[in-house]
Amino acid sequence: QVQLLESGGGLVQAGDSLRVACAASGRTFSTYVMGWFRQAPGKEREFVAAISWSGSRVNYADSVKGRITISRDNAKNTVYLQMNNLKPEDTAVYYCAAKSTLLELSIPREYAYWGQGTQVTVSS
Repeated sequence: QVQLLESGGGLVQAGDSLRVACAASGRTFSTYVMGWFRQAPGKEREFVAAISWSGSRVNYADSVKGRITISRDNAKNTVYLQMNNLKPEDTAVYYCAAKSTLLELSIPREYAYWGQGTQVTVSS
């Protein structure tokens, strides 16, 4: 089992950059595929990015490619989401999640563990 805690959200202006982090408890972090999702008010939870156990493979939603980078530091039990050139439509609660396989990376129900989320608000 793993517990996840996001941090780093906040209020920024359009065009700014922001890095959010997700710290995991336990000594098995490196055995989990990690994903980031976001949910805006009134909308369904949306896949943003995912990263494999070692970080050698990453996947991104088409809507964020070129602006967002996912990375992980297994020594620190942490996964990061670097967001550049933020837009108002990026406003959402950002969640990290963990799963065991590389299958169905964009499907929320495939992830076994979730953090509580961190709010990112981008003003125009």
